[in-house]
Amino acid sequence: MQTKTYAGIPEEFAKLEQAKIVLIPVPYDGTSTWQKGADKGPEAFLDASANMELYDIETDTEVYQQGVYLADAVTENSSPEAMVDAVHEVTKKYIKKNKFVTIFGGEHSISIGTIRAFNDMFPNLTVLQLDAHADLRKEYEGSKCNHACAVYEASQTTNLIQVGIRSMDAIEKTVMDEEKTYFAHEMVDDSAWMDNAIDQMTENVFITIDLDVFDPSIMPSTGTPEPGGLLWYETLDFLKQVFEEKNVVGFDIVELCPNKNEKSSDFLAAKLYYKMLSYKFLDEDVDDDYDNTYENNKHKSNSTKYNEDDEY
Repeated sequence: MQTKTYAGIPEEFAKLEQAKIVLIPVPYDGTSTWQKGADKGPEAFLDASANMELYDIETDTEVYQQGVYLADAVTENSSPEAMVDAVHEVTKKYIKKNKFVTIFGGEHSISIGTIRAFNDMFPNLTVLQLDAHADLRKEYEGSKCNHACAVYEASQTTNLIQVGIRSMDAIEKTVMDEEKTYFAHEMVDDSAWMDNAIDQMTENVFITIDLDVFDPSIMPSTGTPEPGGLLWYETLDFLKQVFEEKNVVGFDIVELCPNKNEKSSDFLAAKLYYKMLSYKFLDEDVDDDYDNTYENNKHKSNSTKYNEDDEY
């Protein structure tokens, strides 16, 4: 991956010491089972970001001025387990540096590591998953670190809320909390789903977005597109409310599978990332100090069924 600043921003806003935001690319595609290419997602995302206008009309902000540090890509790919460990370690390192940490994949198995890191550092964590697929299998194709298992661990260790689901295996029903699952076919007729989902969240929220949550009409470049997905403005409306009402501690975006003949998906991913930053820092002046509050939570005790010492 080429070395560059995020979105081509000036160096003064891209230095780690001054930046409030860290972006970690993870170009990994080791467990995809249909279309390959998610490992090219971070580079396509960065290329699109460099061609994006950086004034956000809705929020009347230029959030890049808060500082965005583009970290070295996590390139560990010797095994899914080794990749998850590497992502976990790097993510946790930057959280400890008091940064707002964001991750761009790669396929969804990277989120096992990101969620584990945030759950280590923040108490009573809600994981908000926007996704077409449930991703709740305990193991798939011989690994617990498969993309089909992306939020199984989160279902055991965090307050998991799933939005946009429209494809799953019957075995996943044995794990799923259906009261906290918002199926796409039901959301169409449920005007209260956003408020209900937010009411179920704890104060600290980590967001994981699989881009196939969007309808393929606006987001065709994913490994496993599913009809009947979310559209742009309803998704932004929901995310803006989450950022307003909760303490979003970080997020990841995964499963961009770029197509050289279809660049709109790359640009959607770039705009989505920038929008989420704009919502996060909407009420912060550039000169304000950022505090992710993790230091106050060193002695947290999340209820968990997962033991970090367990083997995969």
